[in-house]
Amino acid sequence: MNTSELNFCLNLHTGIIEGARLSDCCHFDDRESEEIDLLVVHNISLPPKEFGGPYIDQFFGGELNPDDHPFFEEIADIRVSSHLLIRRTGEVVQYVPLHKRAWHAGLSSYQGREKCNDFSIGIELEGADDIPYEEEQYQSLAKLTALLLKAYPNMSRDRITGHSDIAPGRKTDPGPAFDWGYYRSLLTRT
Repeated sequence: MNTSELNFCLNLHTGIIEGARLSDCCHFDDRESEEIDLLVVHNISLPPKEFGGPYIDQFFGGELNPDDHPFFEEIADIRVSSHLLIRRTGEVVQYVPLHKRAWHAGLSSYQGREKCNDFSIGIELEGADDIPYEEEQYQSLAKLTALLLKAYPNMSRDRITGHSDIAPGRKTDPGPAFDWGYYRSLLTRT
């Protein structure tokens, strides 16, 4: 996928990003009255450290078959989701409309505010803590971030964090392989 040709447009009424592939998800609900002002970067791979395949879509869609892999027996009944996923190729998949509450952060806190799902957007990168991310992923993430910063005026470059920062001791993603410096440098170019 040529990420330089990716163009995203956000419909604020529907919360859908045009240019993203939509995938069914049943693990979300309405936000409470919180203003969206935080972006949380995550990683996911199913099975762990394996990329491609249908399993992330199945997991967020509540259709993961526990018989497909031994690890899936542990997680098949967990109800989680993310607003967006960026595949290794840079493809963007949307699971939850941005104005809805995805279940990505879990027990979490940011600058003293609990329940980050209420006021954040979650973006998963297909990856693992200790495997370098692809250039295409950084490019798509930077383009999405620029779009979100424009659409949500209370969100700023200072309000972008990792899952590990809002759930320390419980979560480690996006991990040491994620190059925060490089990602932030791309934001200055968008």
